[in-house]
Amino acid sequence: MKEISVEELKQKIDNKEDFQLIDVRETFEYEMSNLDGLNIPLAGILIETDKIATDKPVIVQCRSGKRSAAAIMQLEQQGFDNLYNLKGGILAWQEAFDPNMQVY
Repeated sequence: MKEISVEELKQKIDNKEDFQLIDVRETFEYEMSNLDGLNIPLAGILIETDKIATDKPVIVQCRSGKRSAAAIMQLEQQGFDNLYNLKGGILAWQEAFDPNMQVY
């Protein structure tokens, strides 16, 4: 499984690179804090594959990296090969860049 660090993600955002960010946490978690990704909770990831880009890198994130890894495993079985897991999830982002970000 391909992974990307929060530092690499921030660089992509700062450079305005073309990629899609998918947040697989539950809606209440996403509403508390997010990185402006598309919210598709893990339980519905296979139902909403039509919302996931196939023509550019897709970075999948959750709270710590476990649910996003599970989502990537499911999506790779559907033929996706452009997916990257955000190492450490939003907790790593909070630690590196936004200590005041509200995460549970």
